Amino acid sequence: MARFRTHLALLGSAAALTAGALAPAQLAGAQPAAAASYEWVALGDSYTAGVIQAAGDTFEVPRDGCERTDQSYPQVIDRDLGSLIELTNVSCGAATIENVTFRAQEPIGRHLPPFSEDPDYPFPPVPPQSDEVKSGTDVITVGVGGNTLGFADILVKCLELGSGSGGVGTPCKDELAASIPGKLKTVSRDYDQMLAKLHEKGPHAKILAVGYPTVIPRDTSKCRYNDIHQFLSITQGDLDWLRQDVLEPLNKAIEKSVGTQDTATFVNLYDSSEKHSVCDAGKWVEGIFDGDDRLAFVHPNAKGHRNAADHVTSAILNAIAPKD
Repeated sequence: MARFRTHLALLGSAAALTAGALAPAQLAGAQPAAAASYEWVALGDSYTAGVIQAAGDTFEVPRDGCERTDQSYPQVIDRDLGSLIELTNVSCGAATIENVTFRAQEPIGRHLPPFSEDPDYPFPPVPPQSDEVKSGTDVITVGVGGNTLGFADILVKCLELGSGSGGVGTPCKDELAASIPGKLKTVSRDYDQMLAKLHEKGPHAKILAVGYPTVIPRDTSKCRYNDIHQFLSITQGDLDWLRQDVLEPLNKAIEKSVGTQDTATFVNLYDSSEKHSVCDAGKWVEGIFDGDDRLAFVHPNAKGHRNAADHVTSAILNAIAPKD
């Protein structure tokens, strides 16, 4: 315990960590002894795994189709914290809440017709991510829910309906709005079940539920119609609807589920990324295509993952800090 306290002091006091996100410099040179290691399992979808090229290079050989990248926040934290934490990262692009809880997943890699085709597709199934949570797991991070909501399908539909609209009206809202409340109820139900399952498998683990960052700005006049580096053909009115009635309620549904579990904490990424949306100059989330014209389909880039890493690191260190 004395050894752990010594190393924790190098990173800053637990009270300071909870007050705000860690800057990368605070972690520099901190290499705790291997004996102080804690077991961390990272679960989640593409916003955890990284997936896009703007979030680094994939590192699995052979590829499993989950597309974990080396600049994704679990990998950034793993490098920052060294041997303090032993990471098992089984996050996977396109994962639903059920894929975390109990259902095997067939990863899609970068196969997203008609935008892109992956030469290695199809990939063999991967087990439910919760299989990696053990009785000795100390920390679980999980960032999931968007695919249960069907956000990728909603984006595709909004792109289709907005095409040729001239950026006027709310064609996507008009067609899809009635279905969203039911989808959000499914997210809440599945999230509750997932948290219960994770607690059952890792009874001593602290669960850190990571929310989604700001994707669409409050001022959607920043978003240029038919800009491939932003939201392409999605209208300004539909962007307002997506932010207010889809994405913000998704974060609220996750936070509400987390509030029912004593062992879980919500990690808010939305507020810190508010001025770094797809339509901002200093974007932390890429648009349909990134600045190098590579398919990104509205996913965080390396800067977005760095911000997530800072906040999740703070939450991890607070979770494992000894309670007096």
